[in-house]
Amino acid sequence: MQDTQIQKLIEEASAQLAYAYAPYSNFKVGAALLTDDGEIYTGCNIENAAYTPTNCAERTAFFKAVSKGKRSFRAICVVGGLRGTLSASISPCGVCRQVMMEFCDPETFQVILAAGKESYQIYRLKDLMPLGFGPENLT
Repeated sequence: MQDTQIQKLIEEASAQLAYAYAPYSNFKVGAALLTDDGEIYTGCNIENAAYTPTNCAERTAFFKAVSKGKRSFRAICVVGGLRGTLSASISPCGVCRQVMMEFCDPETFQVILAAGKESYQIYRLKDLMPLGFGPENLT
């Protein structure tokens, strides 16, 4: 992936922090999902007082893309921090990783964990979900 694409995903994910609804944890998360055809779908975390209905930024981005007919993805960038301040990279939760397994090739899909434009790491989904369960397990 080109550095300009990475920087664009970091910018888009960071912009989502302004929309995060996190009145309980004050931990804001933003995500930017890149489709194989170059479109970007964004998401933020949306908390709920009952906690279970809370939706993560990553799943928000995936669900927006899937609801528009997208099924092929190249990468996602995730940023976040207390009150939206980026101080360290954060990693997707297990539920979000499982959603990624549903729609992405674990060998090629990239997960960018960023704490800023100059501070990020890139992992393959396989690295974050080495024994993942996906659609191919049901065939």
